[in-house]
Amino acid sequence: MKKLLTYLKYYKKESILGPLFKLLEAVFELFVPIVMAKIIDIGITHGDRPYIYKMIAVLIGLGLAGLLFSVTAQYFAAKASVGFVKKLRHAVFSHIQSFSFTDLDEAGTSTLITRMTSDMNQVQTGLNLALRLLLRSPLVVFGAMVMAFTINVRAALVFAVAIPVLSVIVFFIMYVCIPLYKKVQIRLDTVLSTTRENLTGVRVLRAFCKEREEIKKFDGENEALTSVQKYTGRISALMNPLTYVVINLAVIWLIYTGAVVVNNGSLTQGEVVALYNYMTQILVELIKFANLIITITKSIACGNRIQAVLDRKPTQTGGAKAADSENGCVRQNGGRQPKVAFEHACLTYKGAREESLSDITFSCEPGETVGIIGGTGSGKSSLVNMIPRFYEASSGRVCVDGIDVNCYNLPDLREKIGMVMQKAILFKGTIRDNLKWRKEDATDEELLCAMQTAQASEILAGKDGGLDYFIEQNGRNLSGGQKQRLTIARALVGRPEILILDDSASALDFATDARLRQALRALPYQATVFIVSQRVSSIRHADKIVVLDDGKMAAIGTHDELLKTCGIYKEIFQSQGGVDA
Repeated sequence: MKKLLTYLKYYKKESILGPLFKLLEAVFELFVPIVMAKIIDIGITHGDRPYIYKMIAVLIGLGLAGLLFSVTAQYFAAKASVGFVKKLRHAVFSHIQSFSFTDLDEAGTSTLITRMTSDMNQVQTGLNLALRLLLRSPLVVFGAMVMAFTINVRAALVFAVAIPVLSVIVFFIMYVCIPLYKKVQIRLDTVLSTTRENLTGVRVLRAFCKEREEIKKFDGENEALTSVQKYTGRISALMNPLTYVVINLAVIWLIYTGAVVVNNGSLTQGEVVALYNYMTQILVELIKFANLIITITKSIACGNRIQAVLDRKPTQTGGAKAADSENGCVRQNGGRQPKVAFEHACLTYKGAREESLSDITFSCEPGETVGIIGGTGSGKSSLVNMIPRFYEASSGRVCVDGIDVNCYNLPDLREKIGMVMQKAILFKGTIRDNLKWRKEDATDEELLCAMQTAQASEILAGKDGGLDYFIEQNGRNLSGGQKQRLTIARALVGRPEILILDDSASALDFATDARLRQALRALPYQATVFIVSQRVSSIRHADKIVVLDDGKMAAIGTHDELLKTCGIYKEIFQSQGGVDA
């Protein structure tokens, strides 16, 4: 958490002025009981109305000054806390963007969202309250005690006894509750995770009629959260009655002692009232301070979780993209370099016991089309994800233009590649906004050309506004096939040197799929295309077809060659009707 406070350096002035103005407000508050004592002892006792009016004016002045200082303190504290969290949120988001797919898999999407939202809000609240109350409450407590001793030492001895007792009660309850609040936060994370999982998978739940089971599961987790919260609440609820018992006993002692001293003539009635007011101030501030410490503790816990994200070092580092660089990054001299080459590449996911890909070796020339096919879980997506370095080879290497992909700066490497993922993801905005992700200055002509190649032109014809048609979050107002075609068009904008279609035509009918393949073969520029598909018809015209089986290369060749030499490929072909398309 201490490391996070470095982001507060941009708001040094606000971080100083906020507590300072709050302290000034506290000073004015400490004078109020003295003024009240003067009104009683002088104004009321002697029937001096002008004096009473004058003291009332003083009270109003103290109130207005306190209000002014309080509002000013709140302004600076809010500016510092909101600005601090803004800087921190930008830093965390930027850091998350540097994570590899492995890092994101390990951290978890729901966890990162929680860190960016509820944890950030808790840190902001804690910092805001700390800037306003962390110094104010102790000042009022000790200031009230000092002011009481200036009035009458004997009567003020009750403060010397009551304050330690109150402090022990408050901090003991706080000591017990802090670990419980951490448990509450853990339970809350579980409920949030379950809620997010259910909302994102609501269609699957309803398709399998699992609503009752999930409701039962959610009720159990919610009940566990409620139980911990109730137990914590019962303990924290002891604070008010216990502190009020102590404070009332202290008030009784104070009034009794004050009455005796008043009879002796060494203490006035107004001074007794002032002592009572100081006792009340102390009680209120101690309770405030206890709640503040609990809030700060929650904020520190949330801050530590945010810091854990920032402390996570990205597993990927970019190279210099230099032909003369060392450590195996030298471009081989002589001859035409393959566009993409796998050299005994292996891939092991973090935490996995076995390799997902083993000894993958093949290459493809510029302009070639490579088909990737195999059974479910054979490693097709894993293979193409190694080209843009979404996942790094655990051994061996993958080269683009004769240079190991680990030697490229990631933006330089991915600038060469147009990637279409298995799951078609579109972002909230217009069609034009989504298509310009690869090339911000792309013209409408380039966008329309890419859409024509992706067989997406008909989408514009059926939508009001054409390229300005507004797409809702995740493309909810589009069909699966429309989303896939738009993501393919997005990858084609900017003319990538390498185009990877990772099972991105699964929602297309056979006729549209055939037209798409024909359009890709007719591209006006030389692009190396990787097509991952479950359909033999989608890859049968590829220059090379890589057949994967359980993470290993079963065979490589053309469609006709594989039908003769590869039993796995022939089995897949026959299972799909055994008819060329």
